[in-house]
Amino acid sequence: MKLSRRTSWFLTAFGVWSIIIWTTFVKNLWKDSGGQAFVNGDHSQPTAFFWIHLLLAVTSFLLGIAVGGIGVRGLRAGRRTPVTE
Repeated sequence: MKLSRRTSWFLTAFGVWSIIIWTTFVKNLWKDSGGQAFVNGDHSQPTAFFWIHLLLAVTSFLLGIAVGGIGVRGLRAGRRTPVTE
C-alpha cells in the first residue's frame, strides 16, 4: 500500500502529538494532589482511577508510536520513489 505525502505527514504529526499529550498526562497524573490518583496523596497507595488512566495513557502512547512509525515509513518510501500525480 502506498501512502500519499499528506497522509504520511498527518500520521507522523499525530504520532508526535499523541506522545507529547500522553506523556504530559502521566506526569500530571503522578502529581495529582486532589486525592483521585492516590489515597491521601500517598504514592504507595494508588487508586483504581490511577491504574485505569495509566493503562489508557500507556495504550495511547504505544498506538501513537505505531501510527507515527507508519507515517515515517510512508515519508521514507516517498523519498525513494518519485511522486507521479
